[in-house]
Formats: sequence, C-alpha cells, structure tokens
Amino acid sequence: VQLVESGGGLVQPGGSLRLSCAASKSSSSINSMGWYRQAPGKQRELVATITSGGNTNYADSVKGRFTISRDNTKNTVYLQMNSLKPEDTAVYYCSAKEIVLRITFDSWGQGTQVTVSP
Repeated sequence: VQLVESGGGLVQPGGSLRLSCAASKSSSSINSMGWYRQAPGKQRELVATITSGGNTNYADSVKGRFTISRDNTKNTVYLQMNSLKPEDTAVYYCSAKEIVLRITFDSWGQGTQVTVSP
C-alpha cells in the first residue's frame, strides 16, 4: 500500500497541527496504521497506532496531547497534535501493517517535517 502524508509544518510551542495519511487502498483492509517519528540523531519511535477495529495505542510522551483517528470512507488516518512541545520536533512517518496468510507487510510514507519552535 502506498501512503502519502501531509500537514506538517512550523508551529510555536503550545500550538496544534493535524497530520493526514492517505492510503492507496481501503484502510479498512489494513490491520493497523500508525505514526512514528524520528528526530535528528535519534532512532525512529512509535507515536500512535490504530487498528482496523479502532483500538489505539500511544507513546507515553504524547498521551493526552495527541489523538489518532481513521476515516475508512477516505482511506485516511489522522494525527491531531495539541500542546506541542519543542521535543515533538521530528520527521513524522505514516505506517501501515497488513497481515496476509500470516505474513506481515509493512509500508511507510515519505515523512513530513514537524518543527516546534518559538
């Protein structure tokens, strides 16, 4: 599946952004979709995931501030980010996990830059 992210940008601390990830196929057929991020010099880390059934999981660092959701009619997953902090600055990647006949297929988007700075 191909994934295209959008919505990144520059925002001041305390501000909000909403990231979008459009999938090239029905998102309802994808087992899990999520957002990861990678800051300079750091490893890629989980931000949030959402299953086809709507179950969500968040990194402790974003709980209460970020919300992941999906619109299966638009094959799109969103990440609403509120109360942004400078440490949220990173490239954010959309991911999709499909499991077919017990084989897992992982797909990634190209990434979108989020910069939180005064």
